[in-house]
Amino acid sequence: MKDRVIKTMKSMLLLLISLAVVSGRRTRLLKGLPATSTVEENAAAGVSVYTFNVTVSPLSSEGVAILPTIVNSNPLTEAFDIESKGGLEYRVVTTGNPVLDYETMPKRFDLEIFVEDTSGRTDLNILTVQVIDKNERPVFRGNMAIQTVMIYVLEGTPPEHIYQVDAADPENADLKYSLLPASVPFLVLESGAIFSTKEFDYEKDPHCYLLNITATDPDGLNTTKTVNINIININDERPYFTTGEDSVAPGSCQEVFSHLFGAIFWVFCGGRTMHGSWAEAKDLDLARKQRIYRIPEEQSPGTVVANITAKDPDDEDSPSRLFYSIQSSDRYFSINPSTGTLQVTGRINRDAIPLRLHPNISLIVRVEDSPSSGHTSEIEITVIIEDINDNPPECNPSTFRKEANENMTAGTFLLDLRNYCKDIDVDSSNNQFKFTGLSGFGSNNFALESTVSGRLVMTESIDLESPANIGVEVYCLTVRVQDIACPTYSNIIYIYIRIKPVNEFFPVFSNLSYVFNVPETTKVGSSIGRVNARDKDRPPSVITYSIISGEGTRDYTNIFWISPTKGDVKLLARLDYESTQKHILTVQASDQEKTATASVTVNVLEVNDEEPICSPRFYSFQIPVSLAVGTNINGFRIECQDRDSDPRSFRYFINKGNVNNHFTFSPSAGSNTSRLILASRFDYESGLDTNWIYRLRVYITDDNLLSARDKTTNPIKTGMLTLSIRVIPNPTAVITTTPGFTVVTKRENIYSESAWYVPFIITLDGLLLLGLLGYLGFLLVTWVRTRCPPASKADGVAPINAPEKKKPRKEVVVTMTRLNTAFDGEARDPVTGKMYEFNTRSGARRWKKSTEPLQLVLAAQARSSAADGSGQATDRAEAPSKKEPSEKGKESAAGTKLDAKPSAGQSETPGQDGLRLQIQK
Repeated sequence: MKDRVIKTMKSMLLLLISLAVVSGRRTRLLKGLPATSTVEENAAAGVSVYTFNVTVSPLSSEGVAILPTIVNSNPLTEAFDIESKGGLEYRVVTTGNPVLDYETMPKRFDLEIFVEDTSGRTDLNILTVQVIDKNERPVFRGNMAIQTVMIYVLEGTPPEHIYQVDAADPENADLKYSLLPASVPFLVLESGAIFSTKEFDYEKDPHCYLLNITATDPDGLNTTKTVNINIININDERPYFTTGEDSVAPGSCQEVFSHLFGAIFWVFCGGRTMHGSWAEAKDLDLARKQRIYRIPEEQSPGTVVANITAKDPDDEDSPSRLFYSIQSSDRYFSINPSTGTLQVTGRINRDAIPLRLHPNISLIVRVEDSPSSGHTSEIEITVIIEDINDNPPECNPSTFRKEANENMTAGTFLLDLRNYCKDIDVDSSNNQFKFTGLSGFGSNNFALESTVSGRLVMTESIDLESPANIGVEVYCLTVRVQDIACPTYSNIIYIYIRIKPVNEFFPVFSNLSYVFNVPETTKVGSSIGRVNARDKDRPPSVITYSIISGEGTRDYTNIFWISPTKGDVKLLARLDYESTQKHILTVQASDQEKTATASVTVNVLEVNDEEPICSPRFYSFQIPVSLAVGTNINGFRIECQDRDSDPRSFRYFINKGNVNNHFTFSPSAGSNTSRLILASRFDYESGLDTNWIYRLRVYITDDNLLSARDKTTNPIKTGMLTLSIRVIPNPTAVITTTPGFTVVTKRENIYSESAWYVPFIITLDGLLLLGLLGYLGFLLVTWVRTRCPPASKADGVAPINAPEKKKPRKEVVVTMTRLNTAFDGEARDPVTGKMYEFNTRSGARRWKKSTEPLQLVLAAQARSSAADGSGQATDRAEAPSKKEPSEKGKESAAGTKLDAKPSAGQSETPGQDGLRLQIQK
């Protein structure tokens, strides 16, 4: 922000000075200017470039109003400034921002210096500054310019080029390179290439070299940078397993007298003694000496089996960075890849396959000095798994269910437990077991012959009907099976002994006979009674009931049903007092072996359940409007019957349709017959009566003999009949006939408002049918047109003696093309039926020429011109005058028109002597 303000102020100052120079009085105030001066490149800030004085007039007592200022420069730069030396002496100095550079910046600057005294006089002159080249030190480039370069050389690498120094001289002079100290096994060429001069050995040579690389220009100026060269240790030594006492387990191989006689080794390994020369030892690879460890089974995961250690000669001065692994596939052990600790990772069960058969586990342990592509050594480790007593004896099954008949004699053998139990431990000392602790409900009735045999026997006979055993069916026993060796693991055996009862007693009914009184209106499925039988056997036997006789009648095969388990007697059909008043059943109770029977009497109680039935149930009449009151209408009489009611119990009344009460029945109650009587005359004239058809609904009830109180409690049945009476107005003739009646059955189709959808569906179906028929007709017409195309105009015959209309003037151009083509085949055109010839190779076609000459009569004068050997001719003719042509000319013209106009299939027929007509109106 501060720099921006300064620049703004300078711009305003320059603007003011320019205005002053233009408008003011210019006088020579700058003494020593214009001038030319020089300055070296890379000059520091404050270096004096040029000194000049300011001359003021005697009138300017106060001196200079505007100090000398660089108002402009060409090119623009801020590398120069003006400082006062005291009084009126000033000097131009460098600012150091930017630093002058001969190679990259302009080599000349024109500085415009302005001054103004107090009297208003101004002066503006130019100082030319030339930049002088100065010899500079060489400059390193790349990484060496900003940091110390680290170079890594692998041990064992032959002498080679390891680095290229990159430096440059600002004056583009050739540089020379040198190296210090000179005693190091490296050299640097004049080109800057650094080479190693020996093959390094990390174990013998220094691990790091510091080289001072100096770049010198021809004038002796130089620059020095440091290069750090590190020797990298490579993996060139093979690791080996250590054999210290702390890592040798009992039973493992131990090397003894290893330097006896200098070149002979002795090794005791697993009871064997091996010896030989050290050269043979190298071939035998003693790094794989076998080591044997013993651990008990069932060790918890993480248990350390052994600490496998090894060393790498490449890491003698530091801890070895080795990697351990198990090469053989193993699910029981794992090794820590960093420490070599061999530990348990999976369950080790000596009693399961395959360890049950092969308890030795062999492992190949490999040590590597690199995760990949390194040097390795291997050792074989054998771990022997020892059996422990870790399994209790188990029985399969562990729960036994046995049956024993009641009254079985003491000493009867029931179960041999040893046949079902075993201990899966491998060693015989760990798999022996015994049976102890027989206990449980009723255990006093059973015993074990011995703890070793495990044979279970009865000690006394059991009677289930005894008061001491009432309610007992199953005895629950427990036996403990346990190891003989320590620790004494054990399991519990559960034995359930069910005493199977013997059927000794017959079922006995609670009654010798049963009587059930059942109303005849009892619903089907209702229970009408229950029978019960018991058995003295313990536990009580399951008794089933059945009807062995009397459950049906003449009309129904099965009227009654009895529940097999509960003894409930239920109805399968309606009872009818009028047909059968009593049913006698024989019921049997069975405990699957023994049976007993009982008699069941079902008395059917009468109930008013029959409705009056009258005949006929529908009548239709026609009566005259003048019929006298009290007349038995058409001699009509109804007769009713009721199977469970007295004839005097009937009561008749009209429930619906008796408008103005014109009709009644006589008698209205107390008889099983009644007549229809006209109770009042019809009156249509006054408008009292409007109906000419009466539909009467007549109810007949059987409650005439019941009191008002009995009607509320006793069931009442009602019969119904329908009468249709048509009143005939003013008959013209009276025909004397014998009174009678006519039964008319009439059916009418009456539209219902709820069936609104019927006409809609019928209309929709009609429209769909019409649409379908129309679509089928369209398909038929299309098929006929494709199969029978219309006749071509070429097949038509010009009408004879038809009056010819005057044609407008037309210009007819006839182009005739002839092709010299051999036509070796012929066929018939399927459209016109004409014969045409064709070339079998090129496919060219033409119409076959007829025996009669083709007559082309044009009503114009033809003009023809011959083509240049192509066989083409063009005839042009003027249209004829309005004179009427002769009949022959008409026929010729018609024939020409028909023949000259090709059909759609002939328009592009190649090879024919065709005509192309162009008609211009």
